[in-house]
Amino acid sequence: MKKSLIALAVLAAAGTASAQSSVTLFGIVDATIQRVSNGGAGGGSVTRLHNSGESSSRLGFRGTEDLGGGMSASFWLEAGVNNDDGTGQTLSTNNQFAATSAFASGGGEAGRNARAQNGTGLVFNRRSTVSLAGGFGEIRLGRDYTPQFWNLTVFDPYGTVGVGTNLMTSLNVSGPTSVRASNTIGYFLPGNLGGFYGQIQHYRGENSSTVANSGDGNGTAFRFGYAAGPVNVAIASGRTSYSLVTALATATSVTGGAQPAGSTRATNIAGSWNFGFMTLMAQASRDKADALAGVGGGSAKGKGYLLGATAPIGAGVLKFAASQYTTDYAGAGTDPRARKYALGYVHNLSKRTAVYTTIARVQNNSTSAVSVFNGAAAAPALGAHSTGYDLGIRHSF
Repeated sequence: MKKSLIALAVLAAAGTASAQSSVTLFGIVDATIQRVSNGGAGGGSVTRLHNSGESSSRLGFRGTEDLGGGMSASFWLEAGVNNDDGTGQTLSTNNQFAATSAFASGGGEAGRNARAQNGTGLVFNRRSTVSLAGGFGEIRLGRDYTPQFWNLTVFDPYGTVGVGTNLMTSLNVSGPTSVRASNTIGYFLPGNLGGFYGQIQHYRGENSSTVANSGDGNGTAFRFGYAAGPVNVAIASGRTSYSLVTALATATSVTGGAQPAGSTRATNIAGSWNFGFMTLMAQASRDKADALAGVGGGSAKGKGYLLGATAPIGAGVLKFAASQYTTDYAGAGTDPRARKYALGYVHNLSKRTAVYTTIARVQNNSTSAVSVFNGAAAAPALGAHSTGYDLGIRHSF
């Protein structure tokens, strides 16, 4: 009898909650057979079952409550999923680099930075926000995309996913906040401004004022654009502070295992034009790291370009992209440059299920060793080519 009363109370509470708000479970499961071949002496190759070849695999919960008077409150919790092996994904909790192994077991800020990159199980690394919206726009708090990343993914035919993703996301020198940031405070313009849209975001590294790197991970970014009819164009820029110089890997081959110090900046402009039978996309980016340990402490500048297109064909979509990224190391005497060409096709079996394939190739100059998919296999030799393909299935719910 007691258990029955408890169950009725739970159901009554759930009914009350559902009357006040709506909650949605959503996600994508994307699995791909991926092949990466990196040329030259020491270059490796691998064939594997991977995830997120056409869309990023994820599991999420979102909900909205109508507060009346045109106002609403909402939450969004979204976790990246490695469905090929069942694990979750990692994140930086404080917008900073993982510390060296010497600090990894330490306490205080050094220990916290070391553990920041180590996710355990399922974590809401993609987005974890709460919002308040109304006629004034939206105030959003939590972990979210950075404004400087939005253009790189929205105006990329591959959405910065899979072997076809553009080089500007896999090689830029702007560090841990190049895609997402934790501890953000953001504001979005309302959606009734005649096609104009935009956002401003500030994020914190949350270090104590008593440590040498108290400002690390702090940053501010913005994005403003205009979308009307077939045209969509936007500009974005962000700056993040880093003051502690240590020889740490940034997980990008372009910096040669160096961590920026002083600050990093990322600026880009991008746009698209929908002709009906085809949508053209273009991007241009400029990145800078004030100083890099491991390259004489000199600054590094990066510049990238993309030209792409998508074209509907029957029940599918044909995709093409050509991108380039060049890095200029101050005083190093080398300018690594990589070019990527990608061609793909997505065939929709239904509104929620699709099969797809993509083939891509990277051409490196004599001082570049970029893979078509970083981390999949041993990097190519300097000046060598890299090729890869995805063949997969995507299901959304």
